[in-house]
Parts: sequence; C-alpha cells; structure tokens
Amino acid sequence: MPKQNFNEKLTTLLKTHPDFLDDTDALIPAAIRDHAWRLDHNLIKLLLTDDEIKATFFDEIDGHWVFNYNTFIDYVTTKNFLANSYTQFRNKIGLNIEGKFLRERGEVSLVWPYKDCVLEGGQTKEPEKRKEIFFNEILAQDEINRMFDPKVLTNWKRYTAEPIIDKNKRGGGKL
Repeated sequence: MPKQNFNEKLTTLLKTHPDFLDDTDALIPAAIRDHAWRLDHNLIKLLLTDDEIKATFFDEIDGHWVFNYNTFIDYVTTKNFLANSYTQFRNKIGLNIEGKFLRERGEVSLVWPYKDCVLEGGQTKEPEKRKEIFFNEILAQDEINRMFDPKVLTNWKRYTAEPIIDKNKRGGGKL
C-alpha cells in the first residue's frame, strides 16, 4: 500500500467522524471549521490519534498538548485541503486586516463625514445665524491647537452655598 500524504491522511481521519460527512460521504469543510472554532473535544481527540497530525496542529507545553486551532483552521480553509480550491484566498469579498475580515475581528469602527475636522461652535441663539466653521486636523492644525489650548480666566468670582472663611483675616470675613 503506498504511503498517504498528509492531506490524504487528514481527510481519511476526518471521514471517520459522522458529523463531518454529508449524504454522499463527502467532507463538509464548514462543519470541520465549526467544530474547530468551538474546540470540540471529539475533534481534538480524533486529531490526537495520529502522531504526524498531532505534531502539526498541536503545541507541546510542559508535557501537555495544546490544540493550535488557528493553524488547523488556516490549513482546512486556505490550503488546497479538499482539492476544491485553486487559490489560497477565501471565496469572500470584503475588507480585511491581517487576513481576517472586519466582521470576524469583532472590532467596531465609528466612521462619519468630517471625522477629521473640528467644528468651531459658539452659536447660542438661533436668530444669530452664525456661519459654522470646520477646521481640518491636517490643514488647519494651528487653529485646532489654539482652540484646545488651556485658557486663562480673568475677572472671575466664585459663588458657593457656604461662606468661605479667610483664615488670614481676624473675625472670619467672607471673600
């Protein structure tokens, strides 16, 4: 009997699990990926039965074998695993970062028009009809810095519900 290559060996091993087969006894890649993402114990036990597969998809840490599901999912997804793909890329269209689509990354990006701008406000009454001004962060950096710089307050007074007692004055006068 000729020696099986790694792909054939993995396919034969996965075909022993009934959850991975369709009505025609062909492997279902989506079911395999789903079980891997869920870290299914039956899939992990199955993969541990063969030494070559174990060495490929598991990492040994202090005598314990840890399933590297990223390597496994990459293999069954991007490689020519079932000879149904002639490209390493998925059959999906969309934006991705580091090979993962935005939806898979679980990140949120807030995007709106003029996100890179600052609105100079100040309109307090509707009848004034002041013209709003946008400053772009790149084009008008000095105006934005000036708006966000700390300001000096002059001629201000502090009012509180309790009287403030000046300890320097005798008789405890108010400020």
